[in-house]
Amino acid sequence: MLIVGINGSPRKAGSTAFLVQEGLKAASSKGAQTVLIHVADVLADQKQPFCTHCSSPCQGLCFRGKRLEEAYSLLRQADGILLGSPVYFGTVSAQLKAFWDKSRLLRKEKALLNVVGAAVAVGGSRFGGQETTLKALFDMMLVQGMMIIGDGYQDHDCGHHGGCSQAPAVEDEFARERVRILGLRLAEVAAATMSLRRRKL
Repeated sequence: MLIVGINGSPRKAGSTAFLVQEGLKAASSKGAQTVLIHVADVLADQKQPFCTHCSSPCQGLCFRGKRLEEAYSLLRQADGILLGSPVYFGTVSAQLKAFWDKSRLLRKEKALLNVVGAAVAVGGSRFGGQETTLKALFDMMLVQGMMIIGDGYQDHDCGHHGGCSQAPAVEDEFARERVRILGLRLAEVAAATMSLRRRKL
């Protein structure tokens, strides 16, 4: 079982990356293999960082032989994805949106159909657009045919939308705990739904 964390922040050591890693640690404790993708890194060698809809259906021409192709190869193997973004004007970062927009080829392949998805968002204030950002993350995953979960778990309550934090996340103990719960549920649901992801090896 593979759980992929995606840090949608331009900062590799910021609050979003920290929270995604907390969730991955929890998933790992349930036996999942985990890997973290920094979108700023995998977009760095793109000639044009934003999708220009250069082919329809998408042929993946813009990322062939690039780091983005390697990242998408990991997503094709994922049983669960933990998607994280800082709040930028009430929604996701431009870096994460660019990363996801260029994944049109994965949608054509139905590569993420029935992959379990969860989300975390970090704002500059306590009520700084985290939930609207989570909703945007959910919409992005739903268009890929993914299954969305919140942060409920058997040993806790039924949960909320996902992990919401005020920066700096390292000082937000409530958010850290909710993201750990989210990681546990992500691994649990991913394990329970393995048969739904029919893939050619």
